[in-house]
Amino acid sequence: MFVDRVKIHVKGGDGGDGKVSFYRAKYITHGGPDGGDGGKGGNVVFVGESGMSTLMDFRYKRKFVATPGEPGGKRNCFGKDGEDIIIKVPVGTVIREAESGKVMADITMAGEEKSPHPRRQGRQRQSALCNPTRQAPRYAE
Repeated sequence: MFVDRVKIHVKGGDGGDGKVSFYRAKYITHGGPDGGDGGKGGNVVFVGESGMSTLMDFRYKRKFVATPGEPGGKRNCFGKDGEDIIIKVPVGTVIREAESGKVMADITMAGEEKSPHPRRQGRQRQSALCNPTRQAPRYAE
């Protein structure tokens, strides 16, 4: 069976949360904020494959979600970035948005990579929100 039109759901990974943490040591009072940034979310990448001629693979698996980024840690440690998800499509595939019909990507050559959805950034740590007025905020993004 030849399938040339499919409707799939694609979602990039969410960014990780920032960390709320304060530096603590035995002889240091008011150590200050030291939470880390969250990791970036995974990206959805479409790759042209010369060996494919139909979209039959997408008839049964229609949902593709990239992994989210991990939250930040103590001591200004950044969270791990999410893994990218690679979707192989035949050469000549046109990727459109469902509601508007706007062309988001057009795969014309084998090995060509297109990412219609940008990855999501991780959220900021607590120490990035410091300023002279609010020196130790008790929240993060």
